[in-house]
Amino acid sequence: MRKEIILFVLLTVACLNSCSVDSGYNINSPDKRITVSFNISDNALYYNLVSIGDTLLRKSKIGLAFENNSFSQDVVICSVDTSSFYEKWETVNGKNKKVINNYNQIILHCRNIAKDSAQYNIEFRCFDDGVAFRYSFPGMKDKKSNKIYKDVSEISFTDDFTFWAYNGESHNVGPVTWTSYNKKTVRIPVVVKTKSDQYIGIHEAAILNMAPIEIRKSSRENTFEIVQPISKEFTGITTSWRTLIIGERPGDLIESDLLVNLNDSCKISYPSWVKPGKSMWDWRVWGYKALDGFEYGLNTVSHKRLIDFASKNNIQYLLIDADWYGPEFDSNSDPTKARKGVNVEECMKYAKEKGVGVILYLNDVGAKKFGLERVIKQFSEWGAAGVKYGFMTGTSQEKVIHTREIVKLCAKYKLMVVFHDNPVPPSGDRRTFPNLIAKEFCHAQADAKCSYFPETIVTSCFVNMLAGPLDMTNGWFGLNGAISRPKVFKEIPGTVAAEVAKLIVIYSGLTVLPDSPEEYLKKEDLFDCIRKMPSQFDSYKVLDGEIGKYIIVARQSGLNWFIGSLTNRDKRTLNVDFRFLPKGESYQATFYEDTQDTHFLNNKESYRVRKDIKVNRNTKLKIYLAPGGGNSIWLKKL
Repeated sequence: MRKEIILFVLLTVACLNSCSVDSGYNINSPDKRITVSFNISDNALYYNLVSIGDTLLRKSKIGLAFENNSFSQDVVICSVDTSSFYEKWETVNGKNKKVINNYNQIILHCRNIAKDSAQYNIEFRCFDDGVAFRYSFPGMKDKKSNKIYKDVSEISFTDDFTFWAYNGESHNVGPVTWTSYNKKTVRIPVVVKTKSDQYIGIHEAAILNMAPIEIRKSSRENTFEIVQPISKEFTGITTSWRTLIIGERPGDLIESDLLVNLNDSCKISYPSWVKPGKSMWDWRVWGYKALDGFEYGLNTVSHKRLIDFASKNNIQYLLIDADWYGPEFDSNSDPTKARKGVNVEECMKYAKEKGVGVILYLNDVGAKKFGLERVIKQFSEWGAAGVKYGFMTGTSQEKVIHTREIVKLCAKYKLMVVFHDNPVPPSGDRRTFPNLIAKEFCHAQADAKCSYFPETIVTSCFVNMLAGPLDMTNGWFGLNGAISRPKVFKEIPGTVAAEVAKLIVIYSGLTVLPDSPEEYLKKEDLFDCIRKMPSQFDSYKVLDGEIGKYIIVARQSGLNWFIGSLTNRDKRTLNVDFRFLPKGESYQATFYEDTQDTHFLNNKESYRVRKDIKVNRNTKLKIYLAPGGGNSIWLKKL
């Protein structure tokens, strides 16, 4: 990847052997809007955070504790280094094709008052859109006491606040005030709305070796405690980055590239084979009966039919899901061999002739018994384009390490990978290994034997997607009859116009389309919007939105644009402002939208398409969204 890097000269503020450096320090964001200050009080280290003149975080403690050492009390700052960094880089798999990485950094070199205490570092980076910090213990290499058992870091707000949080394969937590929340822990990411109407996204970047953190309610008023599950590290310790993404609108948080900027540059020498895209999917189509009498099943005949449709409709992949090599949880199911009725080699050859890639399912049961690398190598030799990995087992830390192993092996054999079933949270690590294209990390549509309602999508896009690319399996067209299929367990509440808009709003390296070719072709004029969507967009802009209520997103594709809008159960008329368009350019707009009588429960498939409406950056239009509905606009440059 091409880079322009300017690394300013490292400035050593102080380095005194006596470790008696004054404890008053601060660091600003490059645009000076964010300031983090540090001080020692009662022999502990604290930080404060001010954004646009408002104190968002008051005196918040920082430090870690190990089995035999505590690095949170009796703190002495020995020296301080500051520096600045600026670079431009291009993503292989990202929301925005071009990324600016610009921050100011301070490293506090600390130790305990005890003379024989090991030195440790606390590193803060301050960006225009947030702050990140991490701990490193370079002097603890090869010591068997390197087991973190407590993180004493705090995130302490000045007032009560409203928040939303990740909640696995269920609807997100929130909106709820911190004082009224009656549970002890919260899973990341967490999005906070402060009393001053600023937003903070709490997450983690570069989760590489240790178990992911959680957030716990502190005995201190309006305060989060960071919880680091017990993690072992025997080769020197550097934690993941604890991140605070800051914005004046909730959309600012998901536009941010802070997480990817905290990860190492791409480690794949020539990543041109990593190609995000749209995919057909066999899993939910099983049992669908087409008008010509054909019934889809787990067999090569069905896979070829899906490949034919993909090839003709600008869809890059076919995802062959579980059971293709036998019952997925049967220890005798060998993923280097296909079950009866499935001919992998024939399918791969046919797909290649049609210009379509094939992604194969794999889980821990088969990978661990038959050898992970052996299986990955076999997939590659067959000609697969990627792997969908599910049902990983082990402790939280073991899952982190195993995830990295899978991603690296897939990179070795030029395979993309998407993770499902409670994976390690996305943490910007796709910058280092861009073949990591998506994670489920959400309540996917019709998954966990339960469909989500409209309020989930307009919450997940602000909360879950803050972490990274999601696989939500949106894009249903046959909403009324899908429950007749064996892998669809409940009715799907939503409108067909919203299903199209979700594909614009949700950022993913793999857009998995769950329905049958026949259902898409029944609504050919609506499906044409999906057909026109690129394999990967160039940018991501949130034009407007409120968490849990609605969102409007604009995404560029070359010279053209796509706009997607979604609402919760409430119908809305939204204003779309086209000021994001280039000056002097005009566009032909096509609208794919709900009708006045569309409803997410009792009139799901009612929609209309309007064409040939001219717009430019001075245009302001109103769009109607039915209850649970959506709207998509394709802008073709004139």
